[in-house]
Amino acid sequence: MVDQRIRTVPVHTRQTLTRDTTPVDVDVDAVVFWMVHDPLRAITELDDYKGSVSMVALTTLREVVSSSDLAVLLEDRRRIDDELRDLIEVKTREWGVTVQAVEIRDVQLPDNLQDAMSRQAQAERERAARVTLASAERQVAVELAAAAKTYEASPIALQILQINRVFEMNKNRGTTILMPTTMADAMGNATAFAAAVQAAAQTDRDTTAE
Repeated sequence: MVDQRIRTVPVHTRQTLTRDTTPVDVDVDAVVFWMVHDPLRAITELDDYKGSVSMVALTTLREVVSSSDLAVLLEDRRRIDDELRDLIEVKTREWGVTVQAVEIRDVQLPDNLQDAMSRQAQAERERAARVTLASAERQVAVELAAAAKTYEASPIALQILQINRVFEMNKNRGTTILMPTTMADAMGNATAFAAAVQAAAQTDRDTTAE
């Protein structure tokens, strides 16, 4: 009597090279779920159909690993699982065996390769951070250039900015700031100009209110 319940067979492969020649020097651990759908063919076609399923699963796993890039093997296991199931079933169906599913449970890498991949990931993060910083500095430079053109066209505006900077520096500290007489005179003129503009604006508001 042939057991037609779904069964599992573990598959391990070692010392396998991926397509990008990366050594996978530890277990690639997978599980094959299979069942006998034709008991007569299973017992007449093969002397040991259980062992044959295990052997086919192992050789197919090696074939798929060697034809896949490491990144795909690590990140796209669902597709690899489906590919393994289809390939194994093509070989076992004629024996009366159906493969229900294949699951890669683990892909472990050598320590030196893990370190290399970790350093690569860190380098990518640093590169992205530097690109972001360079982009921010470029934007600041553009804004500063635009501001410089504005102040170049309006010296009074630059002097008012200087006054505001001095006020911001001094308002919380109560310190004494020494500056050249020419700069102080220029700031005085700018202050007078700003006061005149403010007074004119207030006059216009009062006239409008009347």
